[in-house]
Amino acid sequence: MGTPTPYSAHSPQQSRSSFYSQPSPSPTPTYGRDDAEDHEQQQTLLQRSLASPNGSSYDDPNISTDSLRRYTLHDPGITAFAPPYQESEAADVRSARMSDYSGIEMDAWQRRQGVKSSALRRYGTRKINLVQGSVLSVDYPVPSAIQNAIQSEYRDAEEAFHEEFTHMRYTAATCDPDEFTLRNGYNLRPAMYNRHTELLIAITYYNEDKVLTARTLHGVMQNVRDIVNLKKSEFWNKGGPAWQKIVVCLVFDGIEPCDKNTLDLLATIGVYQDGVMKKDVDGRETVAHIFEYTTQLSVTATQQLVRPQPNDPRNLPPVQMIFCLKQKNSKKINSHRWLFNAFSRILNPEICILLDAGTKPGSKSLLALWEAFYNDKTLGGACGEIHAMLGRGWRNVLNPLVAAQNFEYKISNILDKPLESAFGYVSVLPGAFSAYRYRAIMGRPLEQYFHGDHTLSKRLGKKGIEGMNIFKKNMFLAEDRILCFELVAKAGFKWHLTYVKASKGETDVPEAAPEYISQRRRWLNGSFAASLYSIMHFGRIYKSGHSLVRMFFLHIQMIYNCCQLIMTWFSLASYWLTTSVIMDLVGTPSSHNKNKAWPFGNDASPIVNFFVKYGYLLVLMLQFVLALGNRPKGTKFAYTMSFLWFSLVQFYVLILSFYLVANAFMGGMMDFNFDQGVGHFLSSFFSSSGGGIVLIALVSTYGIYIVASILYMDPWHILTSSWAYFLGMTTSINILMVYAFCNWHDVSWGTKGSDKADALPSAQTKKADDKNNFIEEVDKPQADIDSQFEATVKRALAPYQEPEEDSTISMDDSYRNFRTNLVLFWILSNLLVSLLITSDGIRKMCLTKTSDNGKDRNISPVIPMSLALAPAHSPVGNGDTAGGDQSPTERLASAEKPGSVDGEAHENIPRAIYNHQVLDEASVSGSDGWFKLEEGQGMGGPQDGVDAKTDGDDSQDGGEERDIR
Repeated sequence: MGTPTPYSAHSPQQSRSSFYSQPSPSPTPTYGRDDAEDHEQQQTLLQRSLASPNGSSYDDPNISTDSLRRYTLHDPGITAFAPPYQESEAADVRSARMSDYSGIEMDAWQRRQGVKSSALRRYGTRKINLVQGSVLSVDYPVPSAIQNAIQSEYRDAEEAFHEEFTHMRYTAATCDPDEFTLRNGYNLRPAMYNRHTELLIAITYYNEDKVLTARTLHGVMQNVRDIVNLKKSEFWNKGGPAWQKIVVCLVFDGIEPCDKNTLDLLATIGVYQDGVMKKDVDGRETVAHIFEYTTQLSVTATQQLVRPQPNDPRNLPPVQMIFCLKQKNSKKINSHRWLFNAFSRILNPEICILLDAGTKPGSKSLLALWEAFYNDKTLGGACGEIHAMLGRGWRNVLNPLVAAQNFEYKISNILDKPLESAFGYVSVLPGAFSAYRYRAIMGRPLEQYFHGDHTLSKRLGKKGIEGMNIFKKNMFLAEDRILCFELVAKAGFKWHLTYVKASKGETDVPEAAPEYISQRRRWLNGSFAASLYSIMHFGRIYKSGHSLVRMFFLHIQMIYNCCQLIMTWFSLASYWLTTSVIMDLVGTPSSHNKNKAWPFGNDASPIVNFFVKYGYLLVLMLQFVLALGNRPKGTKFAYTMSFLWFSLVQFYVLILSFYLVANAFMGGMMDFNFDQGVGHFLSSFFSSSGGGIVLIALVSTYGIYIVASILYMDPWHILTSSWAYFLGMTTSINILMVYAFCNWHDVSWGTKGSDKADALPSAQTKKADDKNNFIEEVDKPQADIDSQFEATVKRALAPYQEPEEDSTISMDDSYRNFRTNLVLFWILSNLLVSLLITSDGIRKMCLTKTSDNGKDRNISPVIPMSLALAPAHSPVGNGDTAGGDQSPTERLASAEKPGSVDGEAHENIPRAIYNHQVLDEASVSGSDGWFKLEEGQGMGGPQDGVDAKTDGDDSQDGGEERDIR
């Protein structure tokens, strides 16, 4: 049986066993083994071996006794915990399934920080001198199994440094990113080893689970292997090994939001250790915890360990890693400030590649991005193609939201990005998968970009985020657009941006309506504000060093962006007009359709269209009510139903559109003149009776997607995802944009700082005899480090369980929902009454045959009712006057008596109202704000047939005209 490769298809348990230990004759136990295998489950994960896994002799520098040499990892099953972790199988499985919703993982993580009081023996201590008396930077030995996984060709190389593969370096940064400099005592290993950094790959993280993090990290390490394995590259094969020119940097945005299982994953490959972080140093709060290690280990998204195998060309090379764990959540822009202003300032990389946790770079994608910069010295930024993660067998396209987003990504990469790349200005390089030349963004681009950092608000004053108006704050929600514009407009330079098709990345997308709406709210508001910013500051382009040809195309692109912005602004009306016009053209009998309504006939089609159009407006009105008063997560049902309704309307409109086009062609509209030259053909093509305009509209709306995808040799999304995109075109405006604009005031990115760092120990310095500051720290033996590492590996490699999100509605959301339902019921009930009385469509259906009689009959009971209830809402009806205790009928009767108080108050009420007669026979005319009943119109009272007049102090004089004011 041959040596297993690191990518063989094993279960997670088999992978763990074959990855870290020598082959065992006994099978690897899995979850749920019988009691007959208890003796195997009592074994420890760490076992002795006389040789390292790669077959070379290597003595552990930290252990002098022979009894603790040559540890490798062996997986006897998930229940085999060594002291001091005596946890049961059930407890461990529960721990693997818990998420941050319950807080159990956070509590368990807090207990692992520092030394337990119940330790079996007292550890020794060691003294650690502070760099320049203030910077805590210390090396910690990594577990023996991690050391042994390094291949001897790297470990024993002449240029190798002793502690690079044996120790993890920890630095407690108690400063701002701008102060993380060599002068202040801070440094990084690649700079300490005097290595040139060509490529700095940054992964920004917020709260992604260990599966998404492993997808990204393992994909990056595979891409590093692609670069290292280049045989014909002159650049990468000179000046030292290629892997020494690449640094991978992970920036985690806060201790509290991060998934603690992800920290276990990083500890498994040697980049992190529990119990070494310090909350503060001499009272100075730690801002970021920085870990450094060079590893050859990786974990796949299916929790399979990957380590080097002897003489296997697919082995992963050593990867220099920097792990920055910020103590508090301070948003993504601050993470980039640590990357560019702290780490990049020391490493001085040529190219910086930005990735989000969850984005998996494709094969040789990072190499393709780097080659674009290497071959074009004026290239300042680039991006690759991002597509949605579709799952095994593309099963995720069955979800309409995922399919629509996949189609949107594809069309953007086929139509938008190549066009903008040809102009030299890609309006947005997505932060999830992009690259920049570091010296191109230095200076003003980064200065403007970091104005959105909340931690700089006090220092920047009015120029900071707290001094900005709401427009600028929204602009920094799309911070990548700001950086792109500032880079192209950089004074004195001619940097341009491009799109690299060969570079592909796969990212996870929202699968539910609430998450999708919340994400697009930030994107839409940020992109709208950033687009206005780039248009308003376009004049700065003239200070750049671009050529005349480039300037010409940049002007063309600006005009294009202006038109696109205008269309976006009026898109709400455009979709409504398109929907209603198509319904009227097809569903209303007229001369245009030969007096034949479709699809339900001449009588039913107008009625159906009436309900569809009014339903469209009602659901659109619902979006404003929901957006102004509710959270998407608190109103999942309402938003889901809204998506469904607009999709059904769009489906109906699409059917009507294709019928309209087909009917136009079948009715002789294809009668083009091919016989009398080009002029007559164009005249017949664009004539009002020809089908050319209809054909152009159809092709420009739908055909362009198909044609462009086929020309691009990438048509599969047309077959798998176009249906969801076309059905969801209306929802992108009526739901997403309404919610975004109604929440323009919301510029939040997430939660602010947390107090979860309180569990970390503090570092207090002491004075030595030479007056140098030092701290005294526990010195753990290598055996204890290896023993505790067992539990870490088990937690990291436990099968991932989807957390069960709490679906209960909070009290605040329930109050908001009740308010929304009350307002909607109030609006709809009043609207229904108005429609029943005034709508022609309703009267044609069931109310009356003649419109005039129908309207009057419906309004006839309303007037007496309103007049009868009106006194209850007036001062007279509140009991404040002499007639307050009278009934409405008594007060109306008393109004006939001249000189009475009530009579004066109601002297202008016509006699017909007193007698409760109907006014539908009266013809009313007005002049100068006065209305009078014309002669000959019966009032049904004693003065019937005679002109009536009330003049305030007049009695019932039947021969005079009665004015009603």
